[in-house]
Amino acid sequence: MSLADRLDSARRAQQPVNSTEASSAAVPRPVASVSRVADPFSSVKGSVHRALLESLGPQLYDPRLEQSELEARVRQTLQTVIDLEQTPLSASDRARIAQEVSDEILGHGPIESLLRDPEVTEIMVNGADRIYVERAGRLHPVDVRFTDEAHLRRTIDKIVGRVGRRVDEASPLVDARLPDGSRVNAVIPPVALDGAMLTIRKFSPDPFTDRDLIAFGTFSAQVRDFLAACVIGRRNILISGGTGSGKTTLLNVLSGFIPDDQRIVTIEDAAELQLRQHHVLRLESRPSNTEGRGEISIRDLVKNSLRMRPDRIVVGEVRDGAALDMLQAMNTGHDGSITTVHANTPRDSLSRLETMVLMAGIDLPVRAIRDQVSSGLDLVVQQTRLKDGTRRVTAITEVEGMETDVITMQDIFTFDYGAGRDENGRFRGSLVATGLRPKFASELADQGVDLPPDLFVRGRAL
Repeated sequence: MSLADRLDSARRAQQPVNSTEASSAAVPRPVASVSRVADPFSSVKGSVHRALLESLGPQLYDPRLEQSELEARVRQTLQTVIDLEQTPLSASDRARIAQEVSDEILGHGPIESLLRDPEVTEIMVNGADRIYVERAGRLHPVDVRFTDEAHLRRTIDKIVGRVGRRVDEASPLVDARLPDGSRVNAVIPPVALDGAMLTIRKFSPDPFTDRDLIAFGTFSAQVRDFLAACVIGRRNILISGGTGSGKTTLLNVLSGFIPDDQRIVTIEDAAELQLRQHHVLRLESRPSNTEGRGEISIRDLVKNSLRMRPDRIVVGEVRDGAALDMLQAMNTGHDGSITTVHANTPRDSLSRLETMVLMAGIDLPVRAIRDQVSSGLDLVVQQTRLKDGTRRVTAITEVEGMETDVITMQDIFTFDYGAGRDENGRFRGSLVATGLRPKFASELADQGVDLPPDLFVRGRAL
């Protein structure tokens, strides 16, 4: 059948054959959407909300009140207000209204229930009435909505205001964090053409450990032991990966292998790392104020950290000229530092570093930059979010040095994509040894960190 015949057939299939089909065809069929039902208790919630504000008033914003005491007062007053409500309500309806009004006053409105859901890893608000969540690596629409655009904007202002950030027409993009460390990004008009958008990447109150990543299939126990040996042996590590691939989680886990007797300085845009060592100094960048002054960039913090006598520097992510300062730190006695970068392959990550060093505004020849990269970095760990939704370490590559003007690298472990998928569509593969032993293995042995010789046997699945 020709292409034209197939198009004609498709058109005929779309036309109604009889009156019944014609009437059904006239009804629009939403695709991948959730049916919206008007909230029958919206007026009740509105009156309860107003009565609560009138009753507590300034107490809601009293900085002298502890959060626990404020929550207790709100819930107590809330029950009193609901009991006075004349609308007939069942016990379950009362509980629901109390919870939703409490979420609005104390939390983040309609998305508070999603923040409490342990299965939700990411919340994506694409508008007041279009909210999606990520569960087990898959996106799902949810039957939750804000009242209107103004309601969504109030929630965004509440989130960013708590960490001293602002978002307005002059500064319509903002990165922030929730009290539990969850990462927040908000975009508002005029940049967001269809209304304000909010993205929250949740972080567990108890940070994932290496055992969790082994259980998730991110890496195996043998790979964990190898990476731990590299951290203990003070190798400089670059974690590379795409957006949402799990770089920060892996960075947090690897940083946990740093010995407790060392002084660690962490530098982030929005504080997310949760290190358990005793000697940790946390630094966070700051945007400019309304007058365009007072900005403290990641690069400023990296420079300042060198004066703080760190044993290790951990940078959440390098995305600009801070890459130059980070490489200089790695080359000047701060061995064992770790950072992340957005890139699709280990080789691409080095190209990204070169580009970002040039963004520092210093006129350096490419050869000099590559010398800095090759001498500063020891290992690139590639993290990938696969099509089945899982996050895996898909390559561990050693940075060897320079040959003429090219940085030489060798893969130590690579992911076996040829193993196929199981009945659930999950990749069966794992990291496989290439047969090459890292050149820094002898240096680790000199420091008392031994690597099992059979770990690098060619073709060994890990």
